[in-house]
Amino acid sequence: MPLSPDEVRNIAHLARLGISEGDIPRYADNLSRILDFVAQLDDADTSRVPPMAHPLDMSQRLREDLVSETSQRELYQKNAPQAEAGLYLVPKVIE
Repeated sequence: MPLSPDEVRNIAHLARLGISEGDIPRYADNLSRILDFVAQLDDADTSRVPPMAHPLDMSQRLREDLVSETSQRELYQKNAPQAEAGLYLVPKVIE
């Protein structure tokens, strides 16, 4: 599935990548070959492969959820430029 130069430019724009015009044919060729390889994987027969969440048949070791440290919020907030009611106050960055 060959990609056109316009498609490569659009992909580069979406990925916020700067690609020079001279490199576009090379990127188009490389990306097209990658997509062709992925299309080959679609042809693989996976009907007899059971779905699994992990390739190893192991259970996750879990630890008890215990508090191991004391709260030092007041100590940390003494170093903050501004804090109020247990919250850090920061400048507004989104209008």
